[in-house]
Amino acid sequence: MTDTHRADANADAAPDTVEPAAAEPGAAEAAPAEREDPALALAREASELRDKLLRTLAEMENLRARTAREVADSRTYAVASFARDILTIADNMARALQTLRAELKENAGVKALLDGVELTERELLKVLDKHGVRKFEPQPGEKFDPNMHQAMYEVVDPSLPGGTVAQVVQAGYTIGERILRPALVAVAKGAPKPPPDPSANDTPSPDQLS
Repeated sequence: MTDTHRADANADAAPDTVEPAAAEPGAAEAAPAEREDPALALAREASELRDKLLRTLAEMENLRARTAREVADSRTYAVASFARDILTIADNMARALQTLRAELKENAGVKALLDGVELTERELLKVLDKHGVRKFEPQPGEKFDPNMHQAMYEVVDPSLPGGTVAQVVQAGYTIGERILRPALVAVAKGAPKPPPDPSANDTPSPDQLS
């Protein structure tokens, strides 16, 4: 093999080599300028952590307030079902006191029984009040409130405005800020219109006009 052929073979076998491109002027100086100032980065991170902390504290306060409210409601209204059953006893005592005839109250034995029933009723209402259950009775002439009153029937009473309470059939009770049982009432109805005066419709005769 001639020297010329060896040179050509070595040229074919040698790998291609690429010279690295020359770095553009100013590229090395630009890299440090793009980095964020450490002081600004710390300040931004501290602000983000502060916001997260404030949001967490607000959520914890809302949770605390909601839990306290739920506990208070549970404590207040837990006896609602039991109190509603006890009201039957209070109603029976009230009926017994109302239906007792006046002449029987003069009897010494009946009076002692009456005093005992009244004392028991007062103690029962006191115990109910201790647990947030309070009795209320609308007054005649008080405006009918469907949230607190339940209409049983209407009563024609010219002395009362229409749509007001005329009579109390059964007292109502509240528990906390809620209605445990509405008061049963009779509602006043407007007085009926007087019949027309027949004489008002009579037309005068010609003789009366002359």
